[in-house]
Amino acid sequence: MLETIVRNFNLEVDASGLNCPLPLLRLKKALMEAGSGDVIKIIATDPAAHLDIGVFVEQAGHCLLEFSRQQQTQIFFIKKK
Repeated sequence: MLETIVRNFNLEVDASGLNCPLPLLRLKKALMEAGSGDVIKIIATDPAAHLDIGVFVEQAGHCLLEFSRQQQTQIFFIKKK
């Protein structure tokens, strides 16, 4: 079971089983739907997701609140700027 600090989020994106670039595209779609300050939880199993999502979040100016990983699953909490 994954332990997370962030408990409140506005949108959840389950990108489990999807390979690059689909987890990132799903995140971008969720960000378009979200309002400023909203928190998006994204679940991904693509081993490279942390690279793609991390770089995108930094370049787009959003805030990665939390990242956790257990076995094949990665969970991100991202706050929209």
